[in-house]
Amino acid sequence: DVRNGLNFTERGFGVRGALGVSDRGHTAISQIKPGEINWEYIFGECGVRWFHTGGIFASLSETTAEVAIEGMAIAKKHGTIVSYDLNYRPSLWKSIGGESKAQEVNRKLMSHVDFVFGNEEDFDAALRIKVKSGANNYQKLDTESYLEMMQSVSVEFPNIRAVATSLRTVKSASINDWNALLWLQSGGTFIGNKMETLKIFDRVGGGDSFASGLIYGFLAGQTPQDSLQMGIAHGALAMTTPGDTSMVSLAEVQKLAVGGNARVER
Repeated sequence: DVRNGLNFTERGFGVRGALGVSDRGHTAISQIKPGEINWEYIFGECGVRWFHTGGIFASLSETTAEVAIEGMAIAKKHGTIVSYDLNYRPSLWKSIGGESKAQEVNRKLMSHVDFVFGNEEDFDAALRIKVKSGANNYQKLDTESYLEMMQSVSVEFPNIRAVATSLRTVKSASINDWNALLWLQSGGTFIGNKMETLKIFDRVGGGDSFASGLIYGFLAGQTPQDSLQMGIAHGALAMTTPGDTSMVSLAEVQKLAVGGNARVER
């Protein structure tokens, strides 16, 4: 009845873009139902400080979205920060209602979220919030338009305290410009230090690693700007290794975040 989910990725090279195929039908986690996790123990007794989930989990079945809401509500009750990565995947949503279903689910989830992650496609497809003047081919990205989009998220969902988005200018499948933006409800917009002509070995996992690097920065008590740089550095490094799981050390991320280079270390 259940099995491990799979994700196949053809990396792409040069003018041939990467192609991802999610094979998540009957994934074991898709069978989870509300009431099966002791959230009170996790957030109330263990004192977990940050709860992160996203659109891939919410898309796996009708019950996974319900479990996400259940966990978020109890996390908020105990003062735990809740973050959500929109991570819109058309291939996962198409069998349960497509883009309209994704918008229905994600907009419902947003009322429980403090910190939302996503790129321009995610905000459009998952929340119906568009970048006003972004180029559809992502050859050139207008920073001001992205900041306007991020502020629009907070207007529509006033409970959201922070919005973060990665900026990827696709020169080819092998070379991207890479950067990110952070908007805080408490005041301030933060623009990262752009990495130009970043050479991509495998781009899968770059967005997740951006999110986890940024979250690490906040949990470690770093400034918003430094936290953003940690996210950018971790995302960049993740794209230099195969697969979507980070293979780099904290020291490597910290070095790149402050402008380190690829000089050999012995």
